Amino acid sequence: KQLAITLAETGALFFDKNLILKDGRPTPYFVNMGMFRTGRLSMELGSYFAEMVVDRGIVEETDIILGPSYKGSAIAQATAIALYTHHGCDLLFDYDRKEAKTHGEASKAGNMFVNRTFFDGCRVFVVDDVATSMGTKYELLKRVEMAAKAGDMGIQVVGIGIAIDREQTRAVYDKENRVVLDQKGENAIQSFVSKTGIPVYAVAGIREVVAFLFQEKVPVLIEGKPRPIDEKTKTEFDDYLKTYGVE
Repeated sequence: KQLAITLAETGALFFDKNLILKDGRPTPYFVNMGMFRTGRLSMELGSYFAEMVVDRGIVEETDIILGPSYKGSAIAQATAIALYTHHGCDLLFDYDRKEAKTHGEASKAGNMFVNRTFFDGCRVFVVDDVATSMGTKYELLKRVEMAAKAGDMGIQVVGIGIAIDREQTRAVYDKENRVVLDQKGENAIQSFVSKTGIPVYAVAGIREVVAFLFQEKVPVLIEGKPRPIDEKTKTEFDDYLKTYGVE
């Protein structure tokens, strides 16, 4: 509930016309966790992830909190700080570079991870803002595999945690690689878990967030102005998930 309220208050969750996702599909809403950009909000976001990691017992099988750059890097640090501050668990944290470093302390290894925390047998928990196609997560796994091979290390990714699950299927494309509208693809998270064997956890799903905000009449940014979610906006959201959402 508090996460939903903060998403609304900060404008991190907003509704507008003509929004397009990275995969090419239209969307009536967007979640921008970059709006958690003060010390207080960063700590709050980290605390949600920390609670999830502790409550699910994940912290006991984790050595490193890893976030994909760019937004995931701030979440990884915030989660590590919250784990220590609120739960007394002092874990390493790391994040990847967009390009491998080829000078200075990493010149020999071309290290792709900033803090160089990996070690043989380490267990890694990945944190990120949202999940739609899981493309960023697949890319990060490849980088972890490359780092493991380069360092002759065994690295286990024990899970992935996201702030908001968009509860959405993958996009469908035609032969010319153009997105096909009004068609459901596969369940992106389910497919990811099936292919990798890595569990995915979410602090909250978008359905429960929007339902709570609608019910409580919490003002949300709609077409640039904060106001409670009206019936029209809620219906557009529900219809969107009927078209593209997971069952």
